[in-house]
Amino acid sequence: DRDWSSDVCSSDLRHHLLTLGTLAAAALALGSVAARAEDTVKIGIILPMTGPSASTGRQIDAAIKLWMAQSGGKAGGKKVEVLVKDDAGVADTTRRLAQELVVNDKVVALAGFGLTPLALATAPIATQSKTPMVVMAAATSSITEASPYILRTSFTLPQAAVGIAEWAAKNGIKKVVTLVADYGPGNDAEKYFADRFLLNSGQVLEKLRTPLRSPDFAPVLQKVRDAKPDALFVFLPSGQGAQFMKQFGERGLDKAGIKLIATGDVTDDDQLADMGDVALGVVNSHHYSAAHPSPANKKFVAEFEALNKFRPNFMAVGGYDGMRLIAKGLEQTKGAGGQALMDAMKGQTFESPRGNILIDAQTRDIVQDIYTRKVEKKDGQLWNIEFDVQKSVKDPGKQK
Repeated sequence: DRDWSSDVCSSDLRHHLLTLGTLAAAALALGSVAARAEDTVKIGIILPMTGPSASTGRQIDAAIKLWMAQSGGKAGGKKVEVLVKDDAGVADTTRRLAQELVVNDKVVALAGFGLTPLALATAPIATQSKTPMVVMAAATSSITEASPYILRTSFTLPQAAVGIAEWAAKNGIKKVVTLVADYGPGNDAEKYFADRFLLNSGQVLEKLRTPLRSPDFAPVLQKVRDAKPDALFVFLPSGQGAQFMKQFGERGLDKAGIKLIATGDVTDDDQLADMGDVALGVVNSHHYSAAHPSPANKKFVAEFEALNKFRPNFMAVGGYDGMRLIAKGLEQTKGAGGQALMDAMKGQTFESPRGNILIDAQTRDIVQDIYTRKVEKKDGQLWNIEFDVQKSVKDPGKQK
């Protein structure tokens, strides 16, 4: 006779073993997924890839891709996953994207920020979540004061404006009209240029501003012509320089004996080729030129152009150095984020394509060389050719 109880027990045992096997396989699969997740760190990049500031997004995105290619996409022994989001230059969108990247994607750092309002919109999220935030583009002095979790790898407008004000005062320019875009960086450029120029016995005849969105330069250029200054000092955000230079020439200001001096945003490497000969001779002050003669920069430019078929500008170097800053921090923390990553990024110093840079541990802002340059033609192309330098310039906006 068959032992039914034995069969039932065997059946139960087989079922039990199959269930255990299934659970074990599932646990292994989940463990494998978890291990892969633990082996990956995510960095959230928010950029204006469309809209009026799209050139900023294009440059920084290209520089990040170059860094990823050079580094093998690894840092701190982990794979780096870069999540690039387009905010189209709209602050409400930036804020929403930052929230999603922190809450849903669990990024170890936020980075990018093409304009000051976009960075300021994100600052409270960085503070609340203790997520390090690397500003690769926006340049208003006060940005780093908006959150203890903000660091900057771009520049500040006071750094650039003071440099050209010093040059103007030493080179026979006595009377100036200033023209800036009417938002945070423009306010900084206007103030710090005028303060330093007046300190050196110069005279500011008039202070003119244009809207950040869709500016028409014709009316203000007519005012400049009527004022008859020795020079016009200009700050405009990246992407507006070519349009301005065209109207400057059309209005005949270059022929009227009014010298054009500027921050380097105006003679942006990304647009310089489109400006034509009206840009020749423009003296400007900035932290990066694609023509910077160091071996590190020559390598950077060659590899950037090989990948992208266009010239890197100051936005690109801000993005490239921002990735290096985060990666060096992750090496120290072995991939951990939060306060540990923040502490590992503060005080870093290294050679950038622009020259040596330092992230000041107290202000979390960049200390860097500021170059005086002149637009010249070399081999049929326009370049910002450096002829003087101020070494290791801290942000004048933070010097009490």
